[in-house]
Amino acid sequence: MDSANLLKDELYRQLSRIGKCLSSDKRLEILTLLSQGSKTVDKLATSSGMNFANVSRHLQILLEAKLVKFTKRGTHVIYSLASPDIVDLLTSLWRISEKQLPDIAKLKDDFMNNLDSIQTLTMDQVMEKLSTESILLLDLRPKEEFEIGHIRGAISVPMEELELFIRELPQDAEIIAYCRGPLCAYSAIAVQKLQAEGYRAFRMDEGVIEWQEHFAH
Repeated sequence: MDSANLLKDELYRQLSRIGKCLSSDKRLEILTLLSQGSKTVDKLATSSGMNFANVSRHLQILLEAKLVKFTKRGTHVIYSLASPDIVDLLTSLWRISEKQLPDIAKLKDDFMNNLDSIQTLTMDQVMEKLSTESILLLDLRPKEEFEIGHIRGAISVPMEELELFIRELPQDAEIIAYCRGPLCAYSAIAVQKLQAEGYRAFRMDEGVIEWQEHFAH
């Protein structure tokens, strides 16, 4: 085999390291969580529902593929994405999967069909409402993710605090809720709870990353 073919084969072997790393649904979930901000293993375990040992094992594989990095802060080890380009990779993967895999649309439709009268607004519709009406934009993610970055004008109402927040709302409040993006169902669940209390509420399917990308162009 000549040197050109040897080089080609080795380049594809290196490329396949990323592909193999992304073949796990749990590792994809970890990467998505880290796209919202740096986290400890404990926080990743809590957010994903995995145990500490499994999260650690998946992080080791992600480290070997150079997709994540870590820093030490006292006794804590903080993980983050190795590069902002990985956010673009995750976004592209989602778009291609949604376009090519009918099961994704079916799963989303089946979920939404179980939540009566939930209206989803596009990002342009949300922007229009924010600029012309008195709207409360709720960020349902954990406070630490909100502090790292959020949509301008949004207020932080973590999902576990929603019940307390509802009690303090004026009855004529109009609300739009968002969470971590297309793979997060909290916005739909929050809107259902708000509507049950008599509020006019909407959801946005996208999150901060999609919002920033959409309005950057």
